[in-house]
Amino acid sequence: MTSPGATRLVLPDFPWDSLAGAALRASEYPGGVVDLSVGTPVDPVPDVVREALQSASALPGYPATQGTPELRQVVVGALARRYGVTGVPAEAVLPTAGSKELVAWLPTLLGLGPGDLVAVPELAYPTYEVGAVLAGATAMRLTDGEPAPPGTRLRWLNSPRNPTGDVAPAEVLASAVAQARQLGAVLASDECYLSLGWETQPLSVLHPQVSSGDHHGLLAVHSLSKSSNLASYRAGFVTGDPELVAALLAVRRHAGMMVARPVQQAMVAALSDDTHLARQRDRYAARRALLVPALAQAGLRVQRSQGGLFLWCTAGEPCWDTVNRLAERGVLVAPGEFYGPAGARHVRVALTATDEHIAAAVRRLAGT
Repeated sequence: MTSPGATRLVLPDFPWDSLAGAALRASEYPGGVVDLSVGTPVDPVPDVVREALQSASALPGYPATQGTPELRQVVVGALARRYGVTGVPAEAVLPTAGSKELVAWLPTLLGLGPGDLVAVPELAYPTYEVGAVLAGATAMRLTDGEPAPPGTRLRWLNSPRNPTGDVAPAEVLASAVAQARQLGAVLASDECYLSLGWETQPLSVLHPQVSSGDHHGLLAVHSLSKSSNLASYRAGFVTGDPELVAALLAVRRHAGMMVARPVQQAMVAALSDDTHLARQRDRYAARRALLVPALAQAGLRVQRSQGGLFLWCTAGEPCWDTVNRLAERGVLVAPGEFYGPAGARHVRVALTATDEHIAAAVRRLAGT
């Protein structure tokens, strides 16, 4: 029952709730379930990050919404060193509580509302659409290469993309930038998998090859959850157009949207150290090398999947048939329809399981 004066917000069902039946079947397999349905990191938090978190754990005051000067400067250095992104001023860096909250609230923070369009990829992370719903705006899906229509206020890109693993070439990204500017739309690029290119090198929307050094109208959203195993820390940041970042900061200060001070110190450590980043990348590469042939042996074709933490597969059948068939072998995967109607005959397989669980999945997929 809705309280007087309240308006009920209609959100889509949370997709993973519908996996409960398949999860139960998979759990009944001898040895239990191997869960490859979600992208939750399972490897240890780097010691250097844990030590940094503890070093700031006694600070009693409120953290700065804009982040410490040290954190903002470290982000600038990491973007240049790791991804070739230059020309980012420190004041154009804003820490966020992971990337999902920024994705979900960006349309609202930008002042979007009824009548405004939010363009998202045809196959996409569900939170892009949820963010439009929260703001009262309208989400529309664009096929690859399709221009955003008039009325678009915000366009989302994601490369490497969840769920497909597509890595957008520089010319595709640059074309999207030009289209957004013609429309006067903000272009937001979700880059949480930027360090995980396998068959090609991903580029940030802020890279000079894409933006020509002009960040006007552009936002790049980053997360440390995947690269540094910090999902539990809720550590991320957004950067790009200084005027847009300043506008986001103004709203977030009023709303109390800030990142815990110990987490900010942990981010400094994570963004200053590239050794753990390379080590984690090697772990995922090894798991990927094992899963790709095992999925083929089980009758699934891995398609696209040039980067990121997931393998996009099809057995040429409805996605739930594949989900249920693999659950009978004790392997849980995500149905492609979670990410849009175009995924109805695909499944998404995550690389985020321990080496032991990946080895078990390989055996089960082989029927041994």
